Amino acid sequence: MIILYLALLLAGIGLFVLSYLAQFRIAALMRSRYPQHWKIIAEPEHGKASAFRTWVRMQHALRSPALAALDDASINGWQRIWRYSPWLGWLCWLAALAMRLLLH
Repeated sequence: MIILYLALLLAGIGLFVLSYLAQFRIAALMRSRYPQHWKIIAEPEHGKASAFRTWVRMQHALRSPALAALDDASINGWQRIWRYSPWLGWLCWLAALAMRLLLH
């Protein structure tokens, strides 16, 4: 049982990390395949560009239907990973918590 408990905790961590990495993979694909679209995300209309502003704008793009409109299978796959892996990570952590509460 301890192996399952630890596996659930590690799977949760892995899924959260995967969600984080998916953002960077989508950004890399956007930069290489769609530089004009990436320019809209990376360069704000007003003010100075910064890593934080780019991240915020990327979050908006990830939540919008704009990326799906590109009809790029790789970007859509990474966007699904970005969207669903945190939910699965929380599910793993809650299952591990339930195991701990029910078995101890």
